[in-house]
Amino acid sequence: MSRLVPLVTCEHGGNEVPVEHRSLFEGRETALASHQGYDPGALPLAREISRRLNAPLFHSTTTRLLIELNRSLSSRRLFSRFSRSLPRRERERILERHYHRYRDRAEAFVREAAGRNRTVCHISIHSFAPILNGKIRDADVGILYDPRRSAEKRFAGKWATCLRDRSPFRVRRNFPYLGRADGLTSSLRALFDERTYLGLELEVNQALYYARAGAPWRRLCQVLAETLAAQLWDGIAARQSK
Repeated sequence: MSRLVPLVTCEHGGNEVPVEHRSLFEGRETALASHQGYDPGALPLAREISRRLNAPLFHSTTTRLLIELNRSLSSRRLFSRFSRSLPRRERERILERHYHRYRDRAEAFVREAAGRNRTVCHISIHSFAPILNGKIRDADVGILYDPRRSAEKRFAGKWATCLRDRSPFRVRRNFPYLGRADGLTSSLRALFDERTYLGLELEVNQALYYARAGAPWRRLCQVLAETLAAQLWDGIAARQSK
């Protein structure tokens, strides 16, 4: 009988620039400090959820403006406007040191769990800008999943309901992006069926993080961790009872 095993990742945890590439970002401090450079609040939240679930956390603090870990190799956004003009050999080195090392680790974790008849429940933590291109994004939390995968759909639905019941936060599914969009979770879905892998992305509104001196951010971290833990353990119990 398979058992759910949690995995937490954070692809955009920081805006650090490796020493050898600092010249690319001279005078670009504003972009690095913005949502273009990383996901503010995502790594602290990922650490809290990892701690609460006693789950491994894979994270990167290298800026996404050097290499975008949450895009496929064919994506035009893999390298940013600052890094795509690097010589091919240097781009290949970046891919090897940052991209492949990160993604291979996540894939190996799922593969190892599958070998033990386990199902990985992967939560990829991100944050989103409250306003993008002049449009207000009217949610506090987004839970992203692939609706074609019934286990992900059920898990996301139950989690969203639990969050709405236990908190005042505005929760939407597959918002502000679609769960089927290009990303680490979609890449892993292509390798593993849902008996082995459930992939969800958690998106939180950065407005709550920037107001973290008050109660909303602390409450958000707490309720997300608590409700996710509840859904995960409920899932384990349901599988073990079959």
